[in-house]
Amino acid sequence: MAPASEQLPPQDDGGPAAASGPPMEARRENGGERCAGDESAAVPRAAAGGDAAEPPEGGWGWVVMLAAMWCNGAVFGIQNSCGVLFVSMLQLFGGGQDKQMAFKTAWVSSLSMGMVFFCSPIVSIFTDLFGCRKVAVIGAALGFVGLLSSSFVSTIEPLYFTYGVLFACGCSFAYQPSLVILGHYFKKRLGLVNGIVTAGSSLFTVSLPFLLRVLIDSVGLFNTLRVLCILMFILFLAGFTYKPLVSNTKDEGEKKGKFRFPPEKKIFNFSVFKVMSYRIWALGIPAALFGYFVPYVHLMKHVEDRFGDSVQEEVLLLCLGITSGIGRLIFGRVADYIPGAKKVYLQVTSFFFIGLMSMMIPVCHVFGGLIAVCLFMGLFDGCFICIMAPIAFELVGAQDVSQAIGFLLGLMSIPMTVGPPIAGLLRDRLGTYDVAFYLAGVPPLIGGAILCIIPWVHERHKLKERAKTVDGETTEKMLENESTLVSDAAEKPVKEMESGV
Repeated sequence: MAPASEQLPPQDDGGPAAASGPPMEARRENGGERCAGDESAAVPRAAAGGDAAEPPEGGWGWVVMLAAMWCNGAVFGIQNSCGVLFVSMLQLFGGGQDKQMAFKTAWVSSLSMGMVFFCSPIVSIFTDLFGCRKVAVIGAALGFVGLLSSSFVSTIEPLYFTYGVLFACGCSFAYQPSLVILGHYFKKRLGLVNGIVTAGSSLFTVSLPFLLRVLIDSVGLFNTLRVLCILMFILFLAGFTYKPLVSNTKDEGEKKGKFRFPPEKKIFNFSVFKVMSYRIWALGIPAALFGYFVPYVHLMKHVEDRFGDSVQEEVLLLCLGITSGIGRLIFGRVADYIPGAKKVYLQVTSFFFIGLMSMMIPVCHVFGGLIAVCLFMGLFDGCFICIMAPIAFELVGAQDVSQAIGFLLGLMSIPMTVGPPIAGLLRDRLGTYDVAFYLAGVPPLIGGAILCIIPWVHERHKLKERAKTVDGETTEKMLENESTLVSDAAEKPVKEMESGV
């Protein structure tokens, strides 16, 4: 599974798409938009005219881009390779005696991916309060500790906490600031930069499964986890590159170093749920994801059950990773030409094909058929991912986009956590994954159907807003005209008296 929010558009004034945690009054007082506290100050407003200063569009930003690319690769490369780890955990902890071992083991990977998204709303707040660099560095350190501690367990149950919670929370805290910081340095090139950054997860997804298989066969699961700690340590160092851009205005200079918590009522910006189209989106996306993560967890075991050792199942993850990267580049560009909320139709198409491909997995009795299925699934997986942030931007606007995505990712965590264990339970009870994959294809179809009405609802909302604006302007002009008439009527007798004198 690749990240679900891999790009955040910049604010209209050139700053990053930061959450609206700090109150707007504080932002205006400080002379510009801010992502978080004083450490992660965004691009300031120009000193004259109140216009936004442009992001530097390069310079140190290229270093930040490479760090964010490594973050995407390390976090989601490991998460997407969970199928390889899943098979190894089954062999190590199962011993063939526990008939519900697939169900129990699936919870490890499901908890891990689910917690990455479940923490997103909280990470948005911490990023607002403490800055991108601090949150990313602490998150990488937490992930390192979780992954290292996972290599010392003796049963499956402790992995629920060490790998499923501790490591995943660290990944979440390291990942989200890497999205926000890009908007500090890029605006015109943000699409290109996001394409490069999100390609990181595809590159790691392509290469890690083969590396993990070699390592597991050579040194075992636990030593493999210790080797993966190297990726998290590099991620820890990469977090220090998130250098904040500090305002050069006088007001900002006076306030530098003074940290103020925003009012509590502003920390969680629930106003995004007042937007009907966003509410539908926040319902449809989670509804579609109950079966979305199932292939990533169970496909490797399904191939082993059906084809034995005669094929290299890691090739399927290679196919998913390659076409997912291609899909992000292609459909990200296509989305630029689709106006407004109609971008949602790309997600509808993606969910239709993802659901259909999931249902095709059990009917593929030839390994080449599974390769074709994974190629298509990866392509539309990339499409679904790359337009998450642009759609959020269209539905709620730049000021609220960060927390809008944070809330959505939090809601996504529930179905993504629940789906794979249910599939594992069906495998334990029925002996095959066929029914599990058939059922996994149903939720994407339902979620896609729900999303179809968003463009119509959003357009109606925009028409109402325009009507209110027109009415407001008309009323204001009428009041001005009445005021002018009253003023003229009052001045006329005075002028007549003066002329008479």
